[in-house]
Amino acid sequence: MKKLLTLASGSLLLLAACTQARSAAPVTRAENPIFPGWYADPEGIVWDNQYWVYPTLSLLWGEDSVKYEADLHRVTDAINPEYNIQTHMDAFSSPDLVTWTKHPAVLSIDSISWAKYALWAPSVIKANDKYYIFFGANDIQNNEQVGGIGVAVADRPEGPFSDALGRPLIDSIINGAQPIDQFVYHDEESGMYLMYYGGWRHCNVVRLSDDLLSVIPFDDGDIYKEVTPQNYVEGPFMLKRNGKYYFMWSEGGWMGPDYCVAYAIADNPLGPFERVGKILEQDPEKGTGAGHHSVIKGPGEDEYYIIYHRHPIGSRGGSERVVCMDSLKFDENGYIIPVKMS
Repeated sequence: MKKLLTLASGSLLLLAACTQARSAAPVTRAENPIFPGWYADPEGIVWDNQYWVYPTLSLLWGEDSVKYEADLHRVTDAINPEYNIQTHMDAFSSPDLVTWTKHPAVLSIDSISWAKYALWAPSVIKANDKYYIFFGANDIQNNEQVGGIGVAVADRPEGPFSDALGRPLIDSIINGAQPIDQFVYHDEESGMYLMYYGGWRHCNVVRLSDDLLSVIPFDDGDIYKEVTPQNYVEGPFMLKRNGKYYFMWSEGGWMGPDYCVAYAIADNPLGPFERVGKILEQDPEKGTGAGHHSVIKGPGEDEYYIIYHRHPIGSRGGSERVVCMDSLKFDENGYIIPVKMS
């Protein structure tokens, strides 16, 4: 499942040394997956020269198998029994994108009174001298169920995070979008905090208050704007580069081999978002079901990395997903060059 990457032109990973000593340091390469364990939906971010990844717990490996069996029976009313184990989130930190430290259970349903299971797809942001983690919980299928998108807060990136509201921030299916897969984005040009979210092939964007704890109207009075691009399924993400907004999302079924990532380019964070094409999809020799990603900025002037999950070759089911990282590059016209999985 792991393969040591070799030195190649246009390769993916950072030098192990700090930026100041790059020219003198030996080139060190990491492996895919970047850390062990069954994880998915990775949210990557850089804080104080430290790289962080917050993923969804998918399944557990090795010595954790006993805990997995216990958690599997912890809740009995989940629609999908495997969701019963998704009752906490781990985080991983690294100084160099090569060596990773695990921070277990940075968020748990034990600190969320209304959440029972299906704790997934975190989005993290720093504001107001606090660290915020937005999450989906309970996999609601209608507006009569309790669940949706919540927010927790901590004083440190490794948590522990505590429920900030005592209730979901968004608890209803609006414009056909299941309240999951949120991504929180601070648009520095307008000063707005925006949250893109939605499953079931619909994507909404809402504006958050400056304390990130409520949804407020846009200037035109709208609260929920649907911004669904062509072929959208779930997993939205926004990146701004050279004055352009790159809106990305996942297409296909998350359990299948054809799960992939596509994107649009816009002049405005609210769109419209016209689909350009796919940028990440399966390579039957390396992995399938590659999707639900995020992007982080490396130390170089135009250095970016895509962090995503995929099914390793020989995996036994859709839940067996691992977190991987590859280089994200742009051509001379600003279009994203399709990613080659390593």
